[in-house]
Amino acid sequence: MPEPIYPVPPIHERTAQLIGTGGMARLAGRHVFIAGLGGVGSAAAEAMARAGVGRITLLDHDRVGPSNLNRQLVALHSTLGRPKARVMAERIRDINPDIRVTVHEDFLHPENVEALLPADADFVLDCIDSIICKAALVHACQRRDLAMASSMGAGGRLDPGAVRIGPLAGTQRCPLAREMRKRLRRLGGHLDYTVVYSLEVPVKGTAHQPIDGQAGGRPRAVNGSIAHLPALFGLMLAGHALQRLLDAGTTPAAIPLAD
Repeated sequence: MPEPIYPVPPIHERTAQLIGTGGMARLAGRHVFIAGLGGVGSAAAEAMARAGVGRITLLDHDRVGPSNLNRQLVALHSTLGRPKARVMAERIRDINPDIRVTVHEDFLHPENVEALLPADADFVLDCIDSIICKAALVHACQRRDLAMASSMGAGGRLDPGAVRIGPLAGTQRCPLAREMRKRLRRLGGHLDYTVVYSLEVPVKGTAHQPIDGQAGGRPRAVNGSIAHLPALFGLMLAGHALQRLLDAGTTPAAIPLAD
């Protein structure tokens, strides 16, 4: 059966050459929820926007700080002190004003995860740091049967060749993944979902301490970081999500990509 023909705007011409106009229409009809907009989440969010996802919901309670400048797309001297979710939303709209962006400046935790998790999300990207909060989000997605993927620990690492993608149950040498397995088992969740992780043994971070400027957060360890590793994690998450979105279901009918 021939592929439906949809008008493709210039921003998506190269992508349409790769996935076809039917693939572009499919992405235009999808909704992705991204929790956490640090080095991993900001890279994932931008990839989703540039690929042509039509609706994106962003969640992050934090504001841009000076220590974010080494790795986060939202972090510029001009954005210091501003909410990360708002900055990312403005960046997405500057890439493609037609994307529908919803912003939540909230700290996700086990008590509010059900309220913050969109019921109509087609894919969820977990890019948050707290193990308790990550496990709550993953378990909520599993209970609702929502497609999702998580970032494990990108901090304290340098080697891009050690980054892997696969089920949580199969991770190795990642302390965050080990703790996630324990916590998900306690919650009654399963370990057969996709994560991005590294085989590199991380450089040890600081002891738990308060983080300046992170209202609503809690004291945590601080890991060393560099520009390329968190971004690579985010791009791998986005790539996995985009493949799943393109494979899932059928192309929505009569979705024009341009007037």
